[in-house]
Amino acid sequence: MSVSLENLMQHPVLWRAGGTAGARRSIVPSGFAALDAQLPGGGWPHPALIEVLNDRPGIGELSLFLPALRYLTECEERAGVRAPVIAWFNPPHLPYPPALAERGLAHARLLVSKPLTSTRTLWAMEQSLRSGACAVVLAWAEVANMHALRRLKLAANSGPCFGLLFRSPRQRAHPSPATVRLALSTDEATLIVELVKVQGGKAATVRLRAGAGFGICGL
Repeated sequence: MSVSLENLMQHPVLWRAGGTAGARRSIVPSGFAALDAQLPGGGWPHPALIEVLNDRPGIGELSLFLPALRYLTECEERAGVRAPVIAWFNPPHLPYPPALAERGLAHARLLVSKPLTSTRTLWAMEQSLRSGACAVVLAWAEVANMHALRRLKLAANSGPCFGLLFRSPRQRAHPSPATVRLALSTDEATLIVELVKVQGGKAATVRLRAGAGFGICGL
């Protein structure tokens, strides 16, 4: 089946000649206007390693990124990939395909690992980011030194790929080379997104209410 040039031109990993040398990174809309307003270019960078610091699972961290996952898998489909791959390494809970399908990821193929050590999680994430076979790679790893994080960022850029690494807020005391580093917390029905570090941007805090398109619990 042939793929139209127009569809290929919409793919977020495509760099167009005529841009500047520093314009190779494209933008993935976050799906939240208030958040896009604080991100350089108006959305998540792609390719990127995004480090997410959240104290417990299920506060809305996955729903925060579902619009981006949906956007990226749709781009893959328009480019001719029938079943875009989303890889999950060492998730605290198994992803529930029907719930993901309801949120627009019905055609995505899920690659889910069994429980892994931090070392094996980081290795698997690096290989998947670099492979070019995945639309998105998500991983949960508590232990990761600067060398390992740099390797993940290089692998994401090489893929190119969109990588999400979930870690404990305790890691905030340590530096990170991640393209974007954010901390998540909740206040009643509000998800508080603190942009701790944004490459090419500024630190900021955005408050998103549950009615803005995500649930505090579950996803």
